[in-house]
Amino acid sequence: MKKILLLLLLTVCCCSVVFAQQSARISIRGSITDTSKAAMPGATVMLLTPKDSALVNFGRTNDKGAFEFRNVKRATYILKVSYVGFLPLQVEVNPEAGDVTDLGALSIKPIQKELLEVVIKTAKAPLTIRGDTVEYNASSFKVPPGSTVEELLRKLPGMQVDQDGNIKAQGEDVKKVTVDGKTFFGSDPKLATKNLPADAISKVQVFNDKTEAAKTTGIDDGKREKAVNLELKESHRKGGFGKITAGVGTKDRFQLRGNYNRFNTKEQMSVIGLGNNINQTGLSFDDYQDFRGSQSFNWEDQGDFGFYSGGVYFFGGDDGMGVPITGGGSNNRGFSRNYAGGANYNYDTKKTKLSSNYFYNQSGLTLNSDLEKETFLPNSSFLNTDHKSQGSLTRNHRGSARFEQKIDSLNTLVLIGNLRANNGNTTLFSDQNFFQGANHEKRTSQTLFDNRNQFNGFQLATTAIFRHSFRKKGRNFAASVAYNVNDTDGSAQQRSTNTYFNDTTATGAPTIFRINQDNVTNSLRTEIKSSLDYIEPLSKTTFWETFYNFSLRNDKVDRDVFDVGDQGSVRNNTLSRYYTNDFTYNRVGSLIRYSDKGFNVSGGLAALWFHQAGKFASDQASSNFTKVDRSYFSLVPNVSLNFNRKNKRFNAGYNVNVSQPQTSDLQPVVDNSNPRFIREGNPDLLPSLTHRVSGGFGIFDPGSFVNVFINLNYGYNINQIVYNQTIDTLLVTTTKPVNISGGTTKGGSVYFSFPLKKTKAVLNTSFYTNLNKFPTYINNALNQTNSNNYNMYASLDLTPSDKFTFYPTFNFSITDTKYSVNTAQNLKIYNYNYGGNMNVMLPKGMFFNARMSYMIYKNPKFDFRQELPILNLSVYKLFLKDNKAEVRLSAYDVFNKNRGISQQAYQNYVQTERIQTLARYFMLSFSYNIRGLKSQMRQNNYIY
Repeated sequence: MKKILLLLLLTVCCCSVVFAQQSARISIRGSITDTSKAAMPGATVMLLTPKDSALVNFGRTNDKGAFEFRNVKRATYILKVSYVGFLPLQVEVNPEAGDVTDLGALSIKPIQKELLEVVIKTAKAPLTIRGDTVEYNASSFKVPPGSTVEELLRKLPGMQVDQDGNIKAQGEDVKKVTVDGKTFFGSDPKLATKNLPADAISKVQVFNDKTEAAKTTGIDDGKREKAVNLELKESHRKGGFGKITAGVGTKDRFQLRGNYNRFNTKEQMSVIGLGNNINQTGLSFDDYQDFRGSQSFNWEDQGDFGFYSGGVYFFGGDDGMGVPITGGGSNNRGFSRNYAGGANYNYDTKKTKLSSNYFYNQSGLTLNSDLEKETFLPNSSFLNTDHKSQGSLTRNHRGSARFEQKIDSLNTLVLIGNLRANNGNTTLFSDQNFFQGANHEKRTSQTLFDNRNQFNGFQLATTAIFRHSFRKKGRNFAASVAYNVNDTDGSAQQRSTNTYFNDTTATGAPTIFRINQDNVTNSLRTEIKSSLDYIEPLSKTTFWETFYNFSLRNDKVDRDVFDVGDQGSVRNNTLSRYYTNDFTYNRVGSLIRYSDKGFNVSGGLAALWFHQAGKFASDQASSNFTKVDRSYFSLVPNVSLNFNRKNKRFNAGYNVNVSQPQTSDLQPVVDNSNPRFIREGNPDLLPSLTHRVSGGFGIFDPGSFVNVFINLNYGYNINQIVYNQTIDTLLVTTTKPVNISGGTTKGGSVYFSFPLKKTKAVLNTSFYTNLNKFPTYINNALNQTNSNNYNMYASLDLTPSDKFTFYPTFNFSITDTKYSVNTAQNLKIYNYNYGGNMNVMLPKGMFFNARMSYMIYKNPKFDFRQELPILNLSVYKLFLKDNKAEVRLSAYDVFNKNRGISQQAYQNYVQTERIQTLARYFMLSFSYNIRGLKSQMRQNNYIY
């Protein structure tokens, strides 16, 4: 609490310094009318400085066309007025002697044909508001020379960028960033904002984007996501531009990074590359998800028509061992050496659109960690410690392409392809020790691992979509077909020594057994999918949609396990398995949709049917296969209501999601790669079903830039797939997935953002909570884990002047976990993170940046407390003609405190992990802008 009060005190002091010396304040008021003296409500009104047209304040006229700027300095200003369909108005404001300057009624003229030929020289409007679209003039917001788009977005009113580069606009997460309306390296917004220079951007447009289906059919489905489009300057559409950075540092650290871009009205080409040993992979979390397949279609038109009712990601997921209950953690894991490169190409005309990209990355990782884990049993618990040393080398290729051809005014063809290929190897050395007793004082066993693995993978997802619009407005037909392949193979050497300290024997000698096995696993999944969709307009505002989905998926797994001994390798028929599984999926449904003036409501019902036909045996040549033949039928309702108009939104919905089990869970295979934690599949798993209710409300005031968003959700699980655990007297855990009902998820969030002073200080606050109930069986006793997570976040965007910006943040979370099998083990995990980012412009073209993150991890039950103050500093100087070059000296982790810390509570255990990772080093780097900064940018000043 003392730290919170100190942070608030410092923030208040900063605000006091920033806004001190602001006496002699006045108010400027007036009203806007058209030429007939009619009031103009909703007109955008801006107050600019005459010297450089910098934005001082802004707002919109009220219902009577009136506006007022309060508490502004007594100075000369330019008043800028804009309204769609009218000529912009510019008026010089000279304050009167009193406290209020009344400009009276100002008239704006409609744009007429003869006026289009008139060239009007006025100051550029820093921003324009048209409905739910806000357009920023990039040159009106000053950032240091050489800055990326990310720094530009931080300066824009209504935009926030956190320390990880995640973007919010008007309180909502930005899901897509395009450049001149074209995709940039798929769907990852950060690749555009972190690689494109700010000086290349003319305008930044923020809007609510419709889905691809809504754009094509012309029928609003009510779905929106916040999107940003970066409009390039004309000068940057005519030639190439980019940046190269090279750096060397202490402890043999190095980095090399570069990008080159070449755009014109039809084509867009970009190349990026990097190499370093400072733990920068070049991939964001979205990219990793993309490799796993959760975003296997980057353009949202995957061809699965109809409302969403669940499913399983095509490329599958991890072999999860339960639903994690996060208590915070760190992304700082080990030491890595990374190389990556990619290219992006777009071609865009009225009839033909091509978007394509390729990305390669290679990462070598060394990781040493120490883990303490307590596992709870119905009447006791045990502790195990794990000291691990891991190494890995992975290589990933990723390619994506989307081709759209408008055959004629009524027909469109879309082809989509996604390709993944990866290979690599891993090693694991581990020393695990297990302790029992009242205070876990007695060591009962030890396991030493020496495991090595090699793997190869190939994934291909292809889709073709044909859309036909009939001459009757609103009548549409669409058909899709897809073919997907996932082919993986791997080999593993499993070596372990297991020692059990036995006091009951006559000699007291320990019992030792060893595992010395090799295994080879080949897994192939193929899938054929097809969908049909027909929309019939019942009126101008009411539509009837009918859809059909079909897929046939085949899984084939061949796993051979060999016991390695003095006499060679002998096949282990107990652990070896050959398994095939066919999933047939049919879904037919219909819905009625009403859509008019931002109001959208729909209700529908679908019938879906799964059929699973599988067989397994110890060997594919076996004459004794065990067969699995089962079907599953369900009716799936879907109701949604969306209202989105005049920057107000409301949404509510009810749906039922049905998800197929993962193949790894269905395989009747015993995985003993960790002899202390044995995994077993279950071919009898049923699909899981979740009833979900959600709702939300939000307001964005484009005049004041005040944002308020509230969201609630509730889910109830039937046949949820959980992982039952059986722990024997030797503390060997065997886990098996089963279906169980009764789990629930409840959550809510509140986001509030408002300017303390427009263009100078913005406060962003949010609070969210998740209340989850996870049932599972531990040694045949039902354990219900209740995990309640509470998180509070606050940030302040301080931009008082061109020479100083400061972005302090505060994040606080509590994870409260309760166990029904052993209530004495209930615990709370606390995580705090105080952060900040400061930029200062120094004399003679020099700049200073400081980045601070002070993390605190607490677990009072286990008397655990860890504090990590991480401070990064850099100072850099711009030089050469047009400031094309930059030299930078950086200090990372000044206090030498960086450690990878994570604490987590799961369904029946809690663990804390400490990981050695990259700590203090210094680096000297040189950057060169290939195109450089233009002459209109004054040397040693911010860009205009």
